[in-house]
Amino acid sequence: MSKIAIVFFSGYGHTVKQAEAVQRGAAAVDGTEVTVLRIDADGNLPEGWADTLGAQDAIIYGSPTYMGGPAWQFKKFADASSKLWMSQSLKDTFAAGFTNSASVNGDKGSTIQYFITLSQQHSQLWVGTGVMPSNKKEHGPGDVNWTAGFSGALAISPSDASADEAPRPGDLKTAELLGQRVAQLAKWRQAR
Repeated sequence: MSKIAIVFFSGYGHTVKQAEAVQRGAAAVDGTEVTVLRIDADGNLPEGWADTLGAQDAIIYGSPTYMGGPAWQFKKFADASSKLWMSQSLKDTFAAGFTNSASVNGDKGSTIQYFITLSQQHSQLWVGTGVMPSNKKEHGPGDVNWTAGFSGALAISPSDASADEAPRPGDLKTAELLGQRVAQLAKWRQAR
């Protein structure tokens, strides 16, 4: 059984939908156990989170992009994860990430880069989407990887859209495919 944790913060509910899509994708791979750890509004995780993360084969990080980076609540978790860094508990596990913002760009890449840097601090192995972009004239927001995220799953949640309206199906499918890819790699890791 391979183990994957999804650690994320959501301010308005859009990132919850992305996390659920990642979870669906990971859980679709036989022999995968998925643990979801949602960071609360005060930047805290449930008791025992560090032990839970230390027992994973992969961790997928998620946060909305606010002002060009992850939400402060995610940063609080990242700072607290230094105890895992000290023991190198996450070394050679897989890591991936997802984010959304209201704009097409919105500097989402900065948030993904933050996740990559965090993963490298923990000596993890970063996993990108592995999904080609939908970048032809006939493509739009409903298509998989329309935002062309290669390092992580990117989504657009317009500022006036409720969590029922966004992220759009293409962005959610991209997140699902990311979860599936990470689960396949975690399964491969377990088989070695």
